[in-house]
Amino acid sequence: MRYYAVLDTNVLVSAMLKTGSVPGQVAAEALYGDIIPILNEEIITEYEEVLHRPKFRFDKNAVKVLMDELKKRAVYSDYGLIDDEIPDPKDVVFYAVLMEKRKEEEAYLVTGNIKHFPMRTYVVTPREMLDIIEEGR
Repeated sequence: MRYYAVLDTNVLVSAMLKTGSVPGQVAAEALYGDIIPILNEEIITEYEEVLHRPKFRFDKNAVKVLMDELKKRAVYSDYGLIDDEIPDPKDVVFYAVLMEKRKEEEAYLVTGNIKHFPMRTYVVTPREMLDIIEEGR
C-alpha cells in the first residue's frame, strides 16, 4: 500500500542525524518504501536550507542524494488557503500542501512537533506513521 505524506523538516534532520532511528525509518520509507513524499518548491527550499546549516555538519553529497531521491519519488502539490491556525508561519506551507493533497487522496503530515499543528488524525508522529504502514501490510 502507498501512503502520501508531507515530511516536516525535523523528520529529515532526525533521519540524517541517526539513520536507524524512527525518523530514519520514515525517511527510508519515503526513499524506497511505502511513503510517496508530497513536495512543492517552498518545502524543497526549506529542506535544503536547513540540511545545509553548518551546525548539523551533514555531508553535502549525502544531502544531495537524499534530496534527489525524494524529488524523484515525490508528487508535487500547490496549496490554497487553510482554515486552521498554524502557530509558526514557516510551518504553514507543510500543512497547506497536505490539505490540498487531501482533496484528492488520503495523506498525512509526519512531524516530530505535533504541537505545531492542529490535532487531526492525519497529523502524525514518525512512530504513528510507521504503525499505519505496518497495519496496512
